[in-house]
Amino acid sequence: MHIAVAGNIGAGKTTLTQLLAKHYGWETHFEDVELNPYLNDFYEDMQRWSFNLQIYYLNSRFTQIQEIKEANKNVIQDRTIYEDAFIFAPNLHSMGLMTTRDFENYFSLFNLIESFVSAPDLLIYLRASVPTLVNHIQKRGREYEESIRLDYLKRLNERYEAWVSTYDKGKLIIIDIDNNNFTTNKEDLGTIISMIDAEINGLF
Repeated sequence: MHIAVAGNIGAGKTTLTQLLAKHYGWETHFEDVELNPYLNDFYEDMQRWSFNLQIYYLNSRFTQIQEIKEANKNVIQDRTIYEDAFIFAPNLHSMGLMTTRDFENYFSLFNLIESFVSAPDLLIYLRASVPTLVNHIQKRGREYEESIRLDYLKRLNERYEAWVSTYDKGKLIIIDIDNNNFTTNKEDLGTIISMIDAEINGLF
């Protein structure tokens, strides 16, 4: 079984992935933030490094999906291959931070790769307002994230909502992070676990 957690920067994907993996005994696949060779450069100069970063993510997530498939275990994944293609890359393109030539090249490669992958059995989307995202980002204090602009987070949120509203590749749970503090409140985490239990009972 393949579970995936989706959401904007600072929504709490990694924390929830860790908590659910511990509860269910699932194997984890995280976004490779520390070893990403493009991330710091990207936040310094988005226009120069946007295409390189998106290609890196595409390769990285495709590799992850192949590993998940081959492992034949219950796995929870932090962020999906779809978020780069339908949220981050088009957002960079619309902001003029990725050329049309690069975007079309990226998207044709994504379409090819997508034909070889299967969607998660269950997608958990963490919905959060921009103030909540900013609060989370400031708390974790990653240096390269200090330059993220509010309008950038807002644009991403709009694209997430558009994507989730038409998502039809598998089961979907939406969690409102503004009203669910699962990181410190066990009852709130319990609410999420109950929602997941109700969905995954139909997956086995």
